[in-house]
Amino acid sequence: MKQKIIPIIAIIIGVLAFVLTAQYLKRKNEDLQKRWDALYAGAEKMAVVVAAHDIPGGSVIQRDDLRRADIFKSSAHDRIVNPAEANMIVGRKTIFEIKSQKPILWTDIVGGSPSEKGLADKVKPGMRALSISVSGAAAVSGMVRPNDRIDVLGTFTFPSERVVGEMEAVTLTVLQDVTVLAVGSDISRHPSQRTRRSGSYSTVTLEVTPREAELLVFAEQMKGRLVLDLRNPTDLSYEEDLPSVDFEQLQSVLPDMNRYRQQNIRHKRNAQ
Repeated sequence: MKQKIIPIIAIIIGVLAFVLTAQYLKRKNEDLQKRWDALYAGAEKMAVVVAAHDIPGGSVIQRDDLRRADIFKSSAHDRIVNPAEANMIVGRKTIFEIKSQKPILWTDIVGGSPSEKGLADKVKPGMRALSISVSGAAAVSGMVRPNDRIDVLGTFTFPSERVVGEMEAVTLTVLQDVTVLAVGSDISRHPSQRTRRSGSYSTVTLEVTPREAELLVFAEQMKGRLVLDLRNPTDLSYEEDLPSVDFEQLQSVLPDMNRYRQQNIRHKRNAQ
């Protein structure tokens, strides 16, 4: 009898241990899930482009190969393709196999991101890319962006034409309606592809003709201070015969200039 009871007790103890272990593991999993949920509660998510199914390496991407998904921003790769860029990868080839539901990276695509092609590809034939030193207020408080259109003004010190041996400061418009190719090292206007924060650059790269490039280089060598003013992208106007401004000219034109502003820009009929 004793020999029969011992195996039964052992079985009961084993079953009890299994049940208790299972309950313990269940409580642990529930606790871990609660901690995980608390950790990611309110965590910011972002929309990305993922593979709708397995895409073999060397495949030409079609629209139905792609779908949108949300992932935690903290786990997003800096080279991820976002939904606004989805059309940019359609028709391009994959380098590696992309597994279903995996976020698509620019490093998976032949040629990579358009912003990584380099500045030379953005320069039109016959034009040149030239960087000038400009920062802070001279660069519209750092708000100039690639593809903006600007005018370049310069202030220089020249020998006076009126007083022999004296020097005088003169401000003039050097170039009008110039395209900005890059600010600092950023060549993309898209926020996700920019590498620097607003206002942190000290150079601006402009698209100019070879003759304009010579002019700007000479202006900088003359220790001139170059300043940018920002244009509306739809403004194609060109101001002819803009005067050079010195102290004497400034004094003489201020009344007429302010009258013009009130009458023609602010449309005040009673402005005299």
